[in-house]
Amino acid sequence: MQSKFVNVTQRTTDWNSVNWKSAYRVVRRLRQRIFKATKDGSNKKVRSLQKHYESAYSNILLSVRRVTQLNHGSKTAGVDRLLVRTPQARGLLVDILTNFIPWKPLPVRRVYIRKSNGKQRPLGIPCIIDRCLQAIVKNALEPYWEAQFERTSYGFRPGRSCHDAIERIHTMAKGNSTKTWVVDADIQGCFDNIAHKPLVEAVGNFPARKLIQQWLNAGYVDKGVFHNTNAGVPQGGIISPLLANIALHGMESALGIRYDKNGHTIGDRGIVRYADDLVVFCKSQEDAINARETLQEFMSTRGLTLSESKTHIVRLWDGFNFLGFNIRHYPDSTTKTGRKVLIKPSKESLQNVRNQIKQIWLDYKSCSVDFVIDKLNPIIRGIANYYRTVVSSQIFSCLDRWMFVREKRYAKRMHPKFNQQQRYHRYWGRLNLDRSDYWVFGDKRTGKHLLKFNWFKIRRHPMVKGAYSPDDPQLTAYWENRQNIKFKSLIPSYQKLAQKQGFICPVCGESLFNDEPIQKHHKIPFCDGGNESYANLELVHYYCHQQIHSHAQNHLSEIENELSPW
Repeated sequence: MQSKFVNVTQRTTDWNSVNWKSAYRVVRRLRQRIFKATKDGSNKKVRSLQKHYESAYSNILLSVRRVTQLNHGSKTAGVDRLLVRTPQARGLLVDILTNFIPWKPLPVRRVYIRKSNGKQRPLGIPCIIDRCLQAIVKNALEPYWEAQFERTSYGFRPGRSCHDAIERIHTMAKGNSTKTWVVDADIQGCFDNIAHKPLVEAVGNFPARKLIQQWLNAGYVDKGVFHNTNAGVPQGGIISPLLANIALHGMESALGIRYDKNGHTIGDRGIVRYADDLVVFCKSQEDAINARETLQEFMSTRGLTLSESKTHIVRLWDGFNFLGFNIRHYPDSTTKTGRKVLIKPSKESLQNVRNQIKQIWLDYKSCSVDFVIDKLNPIIRGIANYYRTVVSSQIFSCLDRWMFVREKRYAKRMHPKFNQQQRYHRYWGRLNLDRSDYWVFGDKRTGKHLLKFNWFKIRRHPMVKGAYSPDDPQLTAYWENRQNIKFKSLIPSYQKLAQKQGFICPVCGESLFNDEPIQKHHKIPFCDGGNESYANLELVHYYCHQQIHSHAQNHLSEIENELSPW
């Protein structure tokens, strides 16, 4: 890493006046140039562009935005107990990073979160400066590896998701497939045990390789006690998922998986990997055993090992779980093979859903119905959107019946002296006017109502093609169309607004569906005579919305200062 990021005069960054359209355009262009240079085999040009990218002012701006606003851990401090929460502090942080001096990474703070099996998952929380530097370095390193990563790797990569991995599995497990044996594998403590030496060698002659090595060796503080780290990457660091993907790169070659000119798998094996969870499809049980041994040899060169308790060899007739879904062959007399593959939510994940929703009902059992609905609807919408891409209609109906029982318990607790008919009259009715359903739970005075799972119709997820990457400059139209499809997951009124503005945020110029929260903005505020008409509304990202109102507030302050008497 250079002692200074860029040669600029002293400046003070006004966070509320940042031109995000320009910043995103510069960063996108640099990523595309690195990707193209990698594909062309011009390593010298790649290193030059990466060095320039690390010092780019736009890269620093977007890295601070991601770390201090977009990331879920933005409100969690590292060992220095420092948080950045105000626009002034973010602008100051940008200035510090722009005029950067040599920095020695601080150890990460070890915290623990509860896993679904009751065990504790260790997370390493870097300090805010290290997180920003990791975001800067990651942005320069990622497009180089995106040009090389295997097409069957779906975890923690731009433009790819767990739904792409599930669709890939669906394609490989179809009823006419001859690969009916599956190695359902899990890596034992992947993030905690990755060997540093082969990882640093894989990173190669990257300009910030020494800084990466320092992060790996920075150690961690657990309950006030410092511990050295001789292996692993901190699970919680910005750059850690990318480093894990780099460490696991090459699995296809190790298993001997090949593709024809159309990108179809040829040979006796196939693989789908999402981070440290993976499945290998084989034609026979003997080959599945050999594939497991091959995987174990591959892992040993990275300091890793397969989990004995979570790695199984199964037939598709018996089924297996992956990313909260169950994949299994079922008998079907209408097909030549006599079988078909169905993917459903797994029993374990459904129980987790019930537990999560039940806890909300219990935590807010004495709150108003409007408050409870506001808490439950985002959870219901998120769960339904996650599982609606597979065979879920029957399961959604079961969840709605279970929810009806919880609703009745809530109504009885709030009104113990009402009879059953009085409670029904108070809380249920045709509250959703778009549906002929008279058993919708909600508040008849405000019109707020609880969503139902079966309102979310099944919609297949379009799998990303081959090794396509958002950093490929030749695929811009493909990725724009792919992002715009996401508008169907919005509520109807938001869908109309998104279509009207071309699915673009008017403030930053980026797609509305870049995983940032979306809010409704009134062009003319109510206090100035604005209304709720579509002509006066537009959708913007949450933090872009904040910038709009900060501009309005600053303008109002300037007017007040001009009009104030001496």
